[in-house]
Amino acid sequence: MNNAWTKYAISEINADAQRSADTHLIRLPLPAFPGIYIYLKDESTHPTGSLKHRLARSLFLYGLCNGWIQEGTPIIEASSGSTAVSEAWFARLLGLPFIAVMPACTAKRKIEQIAFYGGRCHFVESACEIYAASETLAQELHGHYMDQFTYAERATDWRGNNNIADSIYRQMRHEPHPIPTHIVMSAGTGGTSATIGRYIRYQGYDTQLTVVDPQNSVFLDYWQQRDASLRSPVGSKIEGIGRPRVEPSFIPDVVDEMLRVLDAASVATAHWLESQLGRKVGASTGTNMWGALQLAARMRDEGRTGSIVTLLCDSGERYLDTYYNPAWVKASIGDTAPWTAEIARLLR
Repeated sequence: MNNAWTKYAISEINADAQRSADTHLIRLPLPAFPGIYIYLKDESTHPTGSLKHRLARSLFLYGLCNGWIQEGTPIIEASSGSTAVSEAWFARLLGLPFIAVMPACTAKRKIEQIAFYGGRCHFVESACEIYAASETLAQELHGHYMDQFTYAERATDWRGNNNIADSIYRQMRHEPHPIPTHIVMSAGTGGTSATIGRYIRYQGYDTQLTVVDPQNSVFLDYWQQRDASLRSPVGSKIEGIGRPRVEPSFIPDVVDEMLRVLDAASVATAHWLESQLGRKVGASTGTNMWGALQLAARMRDEGRTGSIVTLLCDSGERYLDTYYNPAWVKASIGDTAPWTAEIARLLR
């Protein structure tokens, strides 16, 4: 083992973390919900443009400290895009080869970003094929398969150390309701929901964690049934979240509630959110925000006040060819007009 190189690599990653400012917490003014404050933690401002920058940093440190990543080790990851973009960035920082194994339908902009950071893409037809293809490539190249779906929940320090949950609560300290009534999170690996749920319990906060799950994902069914053999024959159309199988990093017992969000509702909410923020967001943010609006409506109906926090996962500029292309939305998602009308009804 090259201890000198490992020390150098860990030092480079830690130095990058010190150069990074925390992500902004945006308060969304919605007069239709008096006394209820909704916040978006804007993870799109990371150097690689998404929430997955945090995960990639943790996975690299985990691999380095476990001795799995050495000087020159090829890095292979199974990803629908954002994690691969972030890992390609860190691989370039350390001078390591990087290969992303992803469905052929992944957004073009993400593919371009991986190439920009010096990585390359290995395409498979279905999201169900990414795991085996990644393992095979890692064996053939004598590389390290990062396996975000297994290691996301254990690579992150959920007790604190400026993880996303710790950051949310610190930023909420001076708000009208500093302890959120709800935190809403969608699940891809399940690592972020595990981190937030564990942190809430560790700190003893009276916050409910709600995980929103898109169509063609088995997380909600698993949460209800606890059957780890569940499979979906197709992958989620909301990039970055939802899985066709139960991932090891998804920890159901830290989740208080789960909501199913239809794809058309996710896209409609992302488009509506653009009108509120003045910029585009990804469809997974639409999924999160749809859940937040449902919980806000429930609190209003019950006469309750409080705060709801969710995540702005990435920018919509990555999805100009898909979620912001009317022809693609019509063909792949369907009619979003009923969901746009439902949002208008909620906000009356």
